[in-house]
Amino acid sequence: MDLKDQLKNLFPDHVPEEPQVEAPQSDLWLQDSPMICKYEKRKGKPITIIEGYTGADSDFKKLAKELKTRLSVGGSFKNDQIIIQGDYRDKIMEILKEKGFNVKRVGG
Repeated sequence: MDLKDQLKNLFPDHVPEEPQVEAPQSDLWLQDSPMICKYEKRKGKPITIIEGYTGADSDFKKLAKELKTRLSVGGSFKNDQIIIQGDYRDKIMEILKEKGFNVKRVGG
């Protein structure tokens, strides 16, 4: 006899409730059009560029900081683009999809 059976015996009138799973609330503005995640080489070194965010610059800077800390890499925010050192397109796309963004992969 497992725990569920014992609880049913003790509380026969109880109806178990389904836990409500809420979508993760983001403090960033989510847009309808997809953000573009592309790969380039500058001076022989690979970089990943995220662009196409139409929200506030402060939100985009927060997103850049979070990506850099989660990936433990360097990067910057310039000219409405997030530049991440290295080829991290797949990981970045996963992180952005978790947050609720639409992401489009561009390039090789």
